[in-house]
Amino acid sequence: MDDVDAVQAQIARNMLTSKDWVTARLDGVAYLEKAPLVYWMMAVSYEIFGVHDWAARLPLAFSAVALCWITFRFGGWAFGEEAGLYAGVVLATSAGLFLFTRILIPDATLTATITGAIWAWLSLLEPEERLPLRWSVLLGACLGTGLLLKGLIAVVFPVLAGIAYMALTRQLFSIRSWRRLTLGTAIAIALAIAVPWHVLATLRNPPYFVFSMHSAPGEYRGFFWFYFFNEHLLRFLNLRYPRDYNTVPRLWFWLLNLVWLFPWSVYLSAIPRLSFSPASRAERTRLMALCWIGVVMLFFTFSTTQEYYSMPIYPALALLIGSAISAGGRRVRMATRVLLAISTLLCVALTVLFALVWRLPTVGNISTALTQHPELYTLSMGHMRDLTLSAFAYLRFPLAIAAFAFGMTVVGIAGSRGNVKRVVLVIAAGMVLFVQAARIALVRFDSYLGSYPLAQSLEQVPPGQLIEANSYYAFSSVFFYTGRTALLLNGRNNNLEYGSYAPGAPRVFIDDREFASIWAGADRCYLLAYGAQMPYLEQLVGRSNLRVVTENSGNYLLTNYALP
Repeated sequence: MDDVDAVQAQIARNMLTSKDWVTARLDGVAYLEKAPLVYWMMAVSYEIFGVHDWAARLPLAFSAVALCWITFRFGGWAFGEEAGLYAGVVLATSAGLFLFTRILIPDATLTATITGAIWAWLSLLEPEERLPLRWSVLLGACLGTGLLLKGLIAVVFPVLAGIAYMALTRQLFSIRSWRRLTLGTAIAIALAIAVPWHVLATLRNPPYFVFSMHSAPGEYRGFFWFYFFNEHLLRFLNLRYPRDYNTVPRLWFWLLNLVWLFPWSVYLSAIPRLSFSPASRAERTRLMALCWIGVVMLFFTFSTTQEYYSMPIYPALALLIGSAISAGGRRVRMATRVLLAISTLLCVALTVLFALVWRLPTVGNISTALTQHPELYTLSMGHMRDLTLSAFAYLRFPLAIAAFAFGMTVVGIAGSRGNVKRVVLVIAAGMVLFVQAARIALVRFDSYLGSYPLAQSLEQVPPGQLIEANSYYAFSSVFFYTGRTALLLNGRNNNLEYGSYAPGAPRVFIDDREFASIWAGADRCYLLAYGAQMPYLEQLVGRSNLRVVTENSGNYLLTNYALP
């Protein structure tokens, strides 16, 4: 656990210990950019199970399961039990859901609320619906919960998708249709859930109301401006400061969904053969799914994008794929053959790669065989470019499992004789095995991406002032695993910069002069630093005054005095 993971986990820990459930903080500095529900969920998990990294991940794991279950029930309601089951399986065994639930981000939980809201909206418009209050409550609960997860997009996506659907079905100007939605009840429930925290956060982090489209360093305008203007409007326009994020090229943002929905994306070719006229519940659901996908993808086409930003469309695509597989036909059979060919190629490629690295030496940990591309690390998949052929030698076991998984898929599909249920079962089983291989591979990267060994060493040495020579994110797992705070050398940047200018912000940010003075003082200090920073630090305090306590993957824990 490091970087974003440990930051999110530590915020939840700080909330639990400080009993301040309104303002998120890191190292005592206000962290105002995110809604709090994801932190509340982790804090409750800590309260039940204790403060552990796995306890921080439990709420996200349950959210992913809930998302797949909601998709299964939605599909069953719309297309029948078999298609609903296929939709749930498609989502549960897709590559994207696995990849983007390895990180402690709220997007899977947000996607569950968006899916529930869209299902409720569609149900309320059904002419034969006899329990509108139940769906209205669900709509309000999903919208309110989503607001506490990731802000206004939790409302924007389902509402715009619903309006687009109503326009296509000629209900947009129908008073009767709007009455069916009973939006008054839904809005009241959503506001009751979301408003209290927003009001308290505004009152506790003044100034209360600032309206400005200018975002620059050194300015503090309270919670309201930062959260609604900087984090919502200016981020959408790519004018937010600090710009501590990157963006995926638009074409790749669209095309990568073929990877995130793998292996089921081959069945997207069967979707155009389905009917989308609003004559039946199944057809209306497919039409809503298209509106859902269109709204999300168009929104991000004109905004900043990360690879996982398209996650809200995964359930919509899963519903369409599940419906197409259940309907069968020539295109489904052709897609299965395409997947058979792809699986064969992957099995062969992974087997060849395994053979190439079988005899390569593996000295030390995987970090010694990787390259570095720090310019890509603001993308969630940026570290993929660090891989080299030598690095795969450290991944021989997961490579073998992955090759076996695709080989098993090939044999299973070939032996299914066109039986759709068997094909789905075989593909799902192959993906379960493949994601286990991916999980083992990710564990191999712990020593490279994480700082847990440094945290262990820090726990075993005499007490002293901890200093971190970078932004808080760089060694965030050290703070989580040790429960420590630190002085941040030239660390007034990224997501802590804004809160550092708040009235009463803690004095944890130091410059070169202050660092040199503290390091030369009589008290013991410890410093967390990247290897690339060592020449610069040696200029500040001298090489002989930087004593190595522990080194891990080119990163260091240093001290100013020799250890006893």
